[in-house]
Amino acid sequence: MDIANPSEEHMMLREMVRDWTQEHVEPQAFEHDKHERFNLELLRSMGELGLLGISAQEEYGGAGLDATACAIVHEELSASDPGFALAYLAHSMLFVNNLAYNGTEAQKSRILPKVCSGEWIGAMAMSEPDAGTDVLGLSTSAVQQDDGTWRINGRKMWITNGCLDDAGTPADVVWVYAKTGTDERGRVQMSTFLVEAGMPGYSVGQKIFDKTGMRASNTAELVFDDCIVPAENIVGAPGESLIHMMGNLELERLTLAAMALGIARRSLEEMNRYATERSAFKSQIRDFGQMQRYIGESWAKYRSMRAYVYDTANNLTIGTAGQRLDSDGVKLFTTTAAKEIADAAMQVMGGYGYVAEYHVERLWRDAKLLEIGGGTLESHQKNITRDLFKDPDAITR
Repeated sequence: MDIANPSEEHMMLREMVRDWTQEHVEPQAFEHDKHERFNLELLRSMGELGLLGISAQEEYGGAGLDATACAIVHEELSASDPGFALAYLAHSMLFVNNLAYNGTEAQKSRILPKVCSGEWIGAMAMSEPDAGTDVLGLSTSAVQQDDGTWRINGRKMWITNGCLDDAGTPADVVWVYAKTGTDERGRVQMSTFLVEAGMPGYSVGQKIFDKTGMRASNTAELVFDDCIVPAENIVGAPGESLIHMMGNLELERLTLAAMALGIARRSLEEMNRYATERSAFKSQIRDFGQMQRYIGESWAKYRSMRAYVYDTANNLTIGTAGQRLDSDGVKLFTTTAAKEIADAAMQVMGGYGYVAEYHVERLWRDAKLLEIGGGTLESHQKNITRDLFKDPDAITR
């Protein structure tokens, strides 16, 4: 069995996304990275392919596919344009999947068809200027008013799809985490809200420029200044954010790992081709031992990444928690390996690898974000160590 294509449906999906990526994503990747420009219309067009709601239920306009399908799409997009793939992930995984598995029937019926079609573009707002991995340290607050509405105050930072253009147009709808008090034990109570464009007090603070990588996706600061949200826009009950967060984080980390796999695959492809085309001292440079080391080790890392990504995907059930050990592990391993493979490609290609025309310098820059976003390397190391303390038999199972 091909672990990365376990069914005919998965193989057909991969072929469709690969062909579409080559036709539509590849030609625009260089320019959109160079000018730090997000291809909004290209993302919207993915709704016609059924990909914007890839994991959402079919009755709401989604495709109802599994975690392996999600990994396939992210791998294929990232082999061409990781920045664009990140915008796709923020929409399809961080917003659409979250709503599909945690929203109320009314919320899903009203919003999911719009985000699955591409009419609306979504985002998730968790990180803040002074808090990232420390979720309980978030300062954005929401207070319920006498009329049942919620008043949100705070700022969110590093939000992919937070703005849709350079004019500061905010995302159509945002999944927002905010503090709503403390529980009976005095612990921070985190709650989840759906904030929509046009709601008073919701705006873009700034689009963030001069990022090292992922420049083809927009990153923004979002401002909630006495933002009034209707009572029906709270997701679940107050204090349930961590429940929503835990299950969705596992799928997010898997798809980020799949992005790393796409980066690694393309980097390996480029260095292998160049090593054949380039000659030195009357030999192809692939005949030299040091080049063989770069290519050989990159191949071994790539194949290891591929096996781990799709093994995790095949064992992950969307909408449930319980695969944290491997969702953390696969992201920990693949994101660093992708950066190393892109770096090896630059070494093999020398000066040509250092310029944008040959792609790998962009892949190298994009890879770094994957070691930070969606959970830092350090957070994965902490989680894995804790989980193995609780379940040492996981090593031998």
